[in-house]
Amino acid sequence: MANKPKDMESYVGYANLPNQVYRRSVKRGFEFTLMVVGESGLGKSTLINSLFLTDVYSSQYPGPSQRIKKTVKVETSQVLLKENGVQLRLTIVDTPGFGDQVDNSNCWTPILDHIDSKFEDYLNAESRVNRRTIPDKRVHCCLYFIAPSGHGLKPLDVEFMKRLHEKVNIIPLIAKADTLTPLECREFKKQIMKEINENKIKIYEFPDIEEDEETKENKKLAERVPFAVVGSNMILECNGKRVRGRQYPWGIAEVENLEHCDFIPLRNMLIRTHMQDLKDVTNNVHYENFRCKKLTAVTAGEGKRPNPKGMSDKNPLEQFENEKDEHEAKMKKMESEMEQVFEMKVKEKKQKLKDSEADLQRRLEQMKKSLEQQQRELEEKRRNFEVEKKSFEESQKMQDERRKLENSKTLDGKKQKQKKTIF
Repeated sequence: MANKPKDMESYVGYANLPNQVYRRSVKRGFEFTLMVVGESGLGKSTLINSLFLTDVYSSQYPGPSQRIKKTVKVETSQVLLKENGVQLRLTIVDTPGFGDQVDNSNCWTPILDHIDSKFEDYLNAESRVNRRTIPDKRVHCCLYFIAPSGHGLKPLDVEFMKRLHEKVNIIPLIAKADTLTPLECREFKKQIMKEINENKIKIYEFPDIEEDEETKENKKLAERVPFAVVGSNMILECNGKRVRGRQYPWGIAEVENLEHCDFIPLRNMLIRTHMQDLKDVTNNVHYENFRCKKLTAVTAGEGKRPNPKGMSDKNPLEQFENEKDEHEAKMKKMESEMEQVFEMKVKEKKQKLKDSEADLQRRLEQMKKSLEQQQRELEEKRRNFEVEKKSFEESQKMQDERRKLENSKTLDGKKQKQKKTIF
């Protein structure tokens, strides 16, 4: 079917707005900050190189495990990635020395300070007179590497995620998943999610989208959390194909094979489908919480001033909590009312069933009585019939005997006459 020419009289042109936004976004480029946290030797550097197919860490700039410090330090490295004309300024935040000491108490403090400092820098940049260019160095995602012990989370893992879950999007990963069997990996995932829920740790939640296909994809991704990953920078030959993986005596653990690990779902989620959502959650949730607390602390000491008409004198956090409590009370009330309506409908249904059952029972009794009456009438008729039959048989018998007597008398008279005639 040929394309119809546009009706220029009715064509305005605002349908091209997405194209304008796209061109401007591509021209400006994109920024993303990724934090990797975990003990040394869990394959953090290898996984980052595998995710972005570039040497973020190399011999000139080794990974965190090659730069173990006596104390935890936060170090950043930046790389400019280009793909099909799209530029991504990627910032990797690593934490050499995390979890490698005998005493790991408060080892998360430098990481918290780094996240808060980036929020502070962004808030200061927003408060300036000239806000034309605001560099976004806020941490958008934190990949937390869990050792493949098979025994659940360590106390350090729980404490770290509890300290950071309200400041950054945490995505838990099971490092070096090729050291676990598929059954061990599934049980380990269940144990980790159980402990995360028990400790009320808020990890990154996939958004609810109205499109059915994206909702199904989000459900599939959520089922794979925590992602069991394997990283490798080596290209091996497997069944005539060149694959990225690790060589073992028993075979090859392929990085980009869904049956071997969750590398592909992690890469798709982190780069192809949910990178913008991670940035939006950082800006709309974590940064807004920080900004609200910061501005509340600044304005709390200024004393009360006359508010404009209709403005509340409560701080935003308290007002938010009050609104939350009111909403919960309203929802509970609605829930109780719905339960009452449901119970009332159930009672009405039960009463209708009882009434119908009683009606059926009454009709059954009437039918039984009618059948019994008919049976009695039939028995009465049968008895009358038997009586009539008996009397009829007796009368017939008497008539037969009378005929026999009459016949016998007639025969005797004939015999006498014959004798008289002979003599």
